[in-house]
Amino acid sequence: MKLGFVSSILGQLDFLEMMEAAREIGFQCVEVACWPNGKAERRYAGVSHIDVVNLDGAAAGEIAEYCRKTGVEISALAFYPNILDGDPDRRKANIAHLRQVMLASRALGVNMVTTFIGRDQARTVEENLEIVSEVWPPIVAFAEELDVRIAIENCPMLFGADQWPGGQNLMTTPAVWKRIFEILPSAHLGINYDPSHFIWQMVDYIQPLYTFRDRIFHVHCKDIKLYPEKLNEVGIMGYPLEYMTPKIPGLGDVDWARYLSALMDIGYDGNVCIEIEDRAFESSEEKILDALRLSKRYLEQFIV
Repeated sequence: MKLGFVSSILGQLDFLEMMEAAREIGFQCVEVACWPNGKAERRYAGVSHIDVVNLDGAAAGEIAEYCRKTGVEISALAFYPNILDGDPDRRKANIAHLRQVMLASRALGVNMVTTFIGRDQARTVEENLEIVSEVWPPIVAFAEELDVRIAIENCPMLFGADQWPGGQNLMTTPAVWKRIFEILPSAHLGINYDPSHFIWQMVDYIQPLYTFRDRIFHVHCKDIKLYPEKLNEVGIMGYPLEYMTPKIPGLGDVDWARYLSALMDIGYDGNVCIEIEDRAFESSEEKILDALRLSKRYLEQFIV
């Protein structure tokens, strides 16, 4: 396995500066954020370290050469919008940019895109599965044509009132995964597996690794700290950020030895990217770099 991080936490740096930081710390790969230009819709969104819309052959060649020279590879191109947004114009724009990200991934020889399946947050699971069956087959067909794999993260995108009641990503639990893979059986569609989201959903985060071993394309390492006393106040129907908070690996409730041991058990030998969303480390660029250094140091005891 190769250890890296999600680049969106270093949104204040350009591509070369971000990759140089990765090299200096000793990371082997980076999941590179590729949002469209414009105002960010939420925290960690809106970061674009590669402008995929204007990426030509020369620019792609320069990026690929820089990766070869530094020894830091690109694990995936990342774009995490709501592909099933209830607003037709936003949905259309998100799909169009996702296709641009897929084209760029092919041009760079990365052949991996990380994203969300999306969700119309005002509709039921069953209604959203119907929308998946209408919206996603052409996207998956395009991925097959390009030979680019799509890894869907299992984040519910339900944290506060803005995403209430259903959240903005349907790909949340093993039961839903099974139904989506029945609708979209393509070998080019898989999972970007983040154990932290199962912690606050009260779901076992180990067994699905074995059940879906052939669908795990990419892996995130983010921790979550649950606060039982707060959960006792608001219950599981409260806004999740009322009873949990993201932490860097090792400072939350994920058992990283069990998790990474399970990945080894199933033969996963891909990229493992740290996702920093810990507010305790966001007050300055140096604190963010400290978070990356600490996370790397902690996880390296489990990764060869």
